[in-house]
Amino acid sequence: MMLEIQDLNVHYGAIHALKGVSFHLEQGEIVALIGANGAGKSTILNTISRLVDATSGDIRYKDESIITTPPADIVARGIVQVPEGRRIFPKMSVTENLDMGAYIQQDRSQVEKDMKDMFNRFPRLGERRKQLGGTLSGGEQQMLAIARGLMAHPELMLLDEPSMGLAPIIMEQIFDIIQEINQQGTSILLVEQNAQMALAIADRGYVFETGRVVLEGTATELLNNPMVQEAYLGGG
Repeated sequence: MMLEIQDLNVHYGAIHALKGVSFHLEQGEIVALIGANGAGKSTILNTISRLVDATSGDIRYKDESIITTPPADIVARGIVQVPEGRRIFPKMSVTENLDMGAYIQQDRSQVEKDMKDMFNRFPRLGERRKQLGGTLSGGEQQMLAIARGLMAHPELMLLDEPSMGLAPIIMEQIFDIIQEINQQGTSILLVEQNAQMALAIADRGYVFETGRVVLEGTATELLNNPMVQEAYLGGG
């Protein structure tokens, strides 16, 4: 087991954002977290990344607790988050953004090799390598956010709403990229409001409502579940 969330509780002041959440991710899997806005999905990723403190419970990565591990050490251990809204550096070039993703890497020759790999994987970024991040299209910014995350050589990538604000054809390209990353050995924890697309590429999924896991199963089971169809897939 790569990641195990055990009875996790998180509060934002008086708001109980996560209420005894438990789930797991096996090495090599894509696991989708689906649910409405405000259900607690992004809070899960931020708590794993240690951007948010848990009130109680545990997060175990490769069978070691990381509940108090500093955020920079989380990245060094192989967990990288691609945040909601992309959060690229708008006044830095594509190349500079990628360089920021490699901040834990000391070997500059390796960074340059990784950069070439990113430009091969994302040719559009290669064409725009000197362009400021803020001038890229939404799809290009999402590619840059994913590529920046890959510069840290993650074993587990946390993806928060990668399809947000993208046209359907670009959305499909992004999900193809996610599958390729997974096939090359990176495990994926995917938070996504587009349940249909998320479950189409996931191995398993968990449905969140008001800070709790209310349903879990294989992607096929969830796609065929009447409750999921009604609430998240536009009816049966």
